[in-house]
Amino acid sequence: MEPAKNIVKIAIQMMGAYPQLIELNQSKPLSAVLKDVCDAWNISNAEQYALQYVDGLQTYITELNRMEIKNGSILKLTTAPDKEAGSLCQGVQSQNVDVRSESLKKLAALSSDVTFAQEFISRDGLHLLSRTVEEEEERGEVMCHTLRAISELMEHGFVSWETFSTTFIQKVVTFVNMNLMLLEITQLALIILESVVQSNTKLADMVRVEVPLDRLLTLLQLPAQETQIKVMALLVALLQKVGGRERVEMLDYLWKKNMRQFIHKNIIHSWPQLGDEMRHYLYVLQCLSLGLLESRMRMAMDPNDTEQRQQLQNLRLMAFPNEADEGGHMTSERRRSICAQEFRKLGFTNNGSPWQDLCLTPPGLLALDNMVYFSTRWPSAYSRFVLENSSREDKHVCPFARSSIHVTLILCEILQVGETASETGQNFLTLFYAQDHFFQELFCVCIQVLNKTWKEMRATQEDFDKVMHVVKEQISRTLVHAPTSLDFFRTKISSLNYSEILRRRQEERLSQDDALSPPVMELRQQLQPELLNLIRQHRLHYLCEGTKFRKISSRRRQDKLWFCRLSPNHKVLHYGDLEDNINNPPIEMLPQKISVADIKYVLTGKDCPHMKEKNSGKQNRDLMDQAFSICYDVDSCLNFIAPSSTDFCLWLDGLNSLLGREMPSERTRTDLDLLLNTELKLRLLDLENIPIPDQPPAIPPRPKNYDYCYQFTSTEA
Repeated sequence: MEPAKNIVKIAIQMMGAYPQLIELNQSKPLSAVLKDVCDAWNISNAEQYALQYVDGLQTYITELNRMEIKNGSILKLTTAPDKEAGSLCQGVQSQNVDVRSESLKKLAALSSDVTFAQEFISRDGLHLLSRTVEEEEERGEVMCHTLRAISELMEHGFVSWETFSTTFIQKVVTFVNMNLMLLEITQLALIILESVVQSNTKLADMVRVEVPLDRLLTLLQLPAQETQIKVMALLVALLQKVGGRERVEMLDYLWKKNMRQFIHKNIIHSWPQLGDEMRHYLYVLQCLSLGLLESRMRMAMDPNDTEQRQQLQNLRLMAFPNEADEGGHMTSERRRSICAQEFRKLGFTNNGSPWQDLCLTPPGLLALDNMVYFSTRWPSAYSRFVLENSSREDKHVCPFARSSIHVTLILCEILQVGETASETGQNFLTLFYAQDHFFQELFCVCIQVLNKTWKEMRATQEDFDKVMHVVKEQISRTLVHAPTSLDFFRTKISSLNYSEILRRRQEERLSQDDALSPPVMELRQQLQPELLNLIRQHRLHYLCEGTKFRKISSRRRQDKLWFCRLSPNHKVLHYGDLEDNINNPPIEMLPQKISVADIKYVLTGKDCPHMKEKNSGKQNRDLMDQAFSICYDVDSCLNFIAPSSTDFCLWLDGLNSLLGREMPSERTRTDLDLLLNTELKLRLLDLENIPIPDQPPAIPPRPKNYDYCYQFTSTEA
């Protein structure tokens, strides 16, 4: 008798016939199953038919994916993919406009299925479609269906974009450069060009030449959010593919055309909610822009460079203009002595050869650029900083140059200048798009904050590293609040003075010290099971709410979404592709499911089946950090890439809770510490300022006489 786990109860539909309710034997060949289904409906030639899902992407059932069929699934009997591909190849070439349009429409719907895509591509279908694009003059629905079919077929990665002709790519370029009646054609053309750019550097250069930046900026200003996303995708792809010099030119041109201001006003502050896709592109654009500073950051000063030496001299002359006026009446030896003295007042440690201070890389010449910018953009603040410290005792002087070098280094570390953008990163700074010359302006604020902190700490030269540590903490803590403007950043960091930093450190230290005493540790152990159960309930509730997951291929970041959620009774995981305009689909709209009882184990990182082919690049490492797989039945896995590290931790904890295992994520430890510390503070509130002994009080000895009960008599009543 066949084991119950190999039997799946499903329904099969066919147009014009009563549905069949069958018990699908998963150990039986699929061809035999099809023959039984066709025999029940008196259909011959069963080899010309196939089974297909009714809902969702309507994927064909094959021997490779048949184990994904679950109890209650609804399938339909349809034409086999090879027959359908052949039929559509003929339909695409039909002289009848209606037949061709209908064939292309059906082709666009079926192309997302990998089985059908293989059959259609093997019949030279892509050549037929590319020829249709090249020769078709009509720019309506026929062209729209053709471009969509090409885009879907190429997503499977069977064929390289290099196989397409230059004529085809130039025709697609015209759809971007022209004002078309159907905006959807422009969007599809943008998607195709992004894939072309991602696939080949030579093709990327061609697209960069053929598509003017002005045209992309014009499309970016259209009120359609979907178009803005596609334009940003193509812009980011072009910027990532070009060399350093071309990237500088492109970004300079985009910023001169007020792209930053438009993004800040019309996207960041106008969209009701920035989706994951747009947040990612804004993050990458920020990384690429800050990455332009890397060359200066890693370049040491050249003492033979006339321009760099003149910049150093200008710093000195702007700080001490009176001394410069008197320099004409001095001997050269006296002038060199005064220059060395003034460079010492500026805070250069090598006052005789100040350029040696700028040989440290990083920050290299980037520190000099920041000092020059501060002196010219805020000359009064610059002069006040230098002159104020010139009047102090030597040991209390805050060295401007040395401080500027270290503040620049701190900003480079915090803002990750030169770091490669993550494939899934989304954490951009609104402040970056709110301010021209973002890095330099941020430096100008931070260097003045450093001077203020130096005075508050009454620091001496020996305290330099300590002050730098405090300033780094001030900057980091302020950026955590996601400032939306430079004024907001300036106000927030000014309120976070040295006293406030000490207070916060003291609170954190006291909390840690209290938590380490033996009585408190014992209380923590008693509270831990209850709070872990609370965290477990939260994780399961989060799984019941469900999460959107994005499909990511090796070639480009895709905009396709699917959704997965846990049933309220915690027994079944429901999942399916996300339909348009539905952010949180109910369980009824998710056709596929996995029984929790069938889950064998959960894999993470490089152990996942969909991560084993990835190389060790930084972008792929980021994907591996958020990848996990649910393994069920026999060699069947449902693969995930979490939208963020938070979602990864919550899903990993929830799945392990369902399996009765410990929750292993770092988020669990963080949440548990937070809940324990909060609960301990509440319980120990009445014991504030009362020392808690490490050991319990000694138990007194037993009394020698137990006759201590009061004898009550009736006369006392």
